[in-house]
Amino acid sequence: MVRPPVGGAESLRIALVNDYEVVVRGLAAMLHAYQDVIQIVELDLNKPVVEAVDVALYDTFASTQGDRADVHDLAANPQVGRVVVYSWNLDDGLIDAAITNGVGGYVSKGMPASQLVTALQQICAGGPQVWTDAQGRAAITAGDWPGREEGLTARESEVLALITQGLSNAKIADRTHLSINSVKTYIRSAYRRIGATSRTEAVLWGVEHGFRPDRMRVRDPEIPSTADGTEADGSVA
Repeated sequence: MVRPPVGGAESLRIALVNDYEVVVRGLAAMLHAYQDVIQIVELDLNKPVVEAVDVALYDTFASTQGDRADVHDLAANPQVGRVVVYSWNLDDGLIDAAITNGVGGYVSKGMPASQLVTALQQICAGGPQVWTDAQGRAAITAGDWPGREEGLTARESEVLALITQGLSNAKIADRTHLSINSVKTYIRSAYRRIGATSRTEAVLWGVEHGFRPDRMRVRDPEIPSTADGTEADGSVA
């Protein structure tokens, strides 16, 4: 059953979902200019969505793709109108599997913010579920990711994050839907950028530079958080 937007026609209530705070905050910053039509009510890291939202925008950075159990659970959450997967991987088989898994939309990370907003609006209005057409434009690397300030590309960062989580090359390939050779290429280039010569060194570097998943929820990102994880009004983020 297609559920209508809960936020009304004027704006969409959105939860941003990923395991890394820098990723969801980067995505929130990218959408900041569209506050008239997008209301970000929750940032979720390793926690279920608790607010009623029109869209749970699931960023696949260092997370499962749309065909896995955690995405199915998110789609089954009664607080979520639609799950929209936000991914680099545009394989037709993976997209079909995500839709079968309960995902309501699938959007390319190569889109500019304006087109992402349009896609979310159209998906919630019952329009096309899949948005992958970059119309010949150069790929856009939007948002933020750990290690960006150190020169790591988004893909290098994702692979390094999975290494830091303890995944083998084979499991990284399965998680990202990359070939083993592509995973090895990203590992080599990431190692060169951070000056690592072994997996152990890479893991230690990752731990020291914020590559472990975070665990938190922020409701209404405008509320400032304190260092101990409580919000200005005394509630726990």
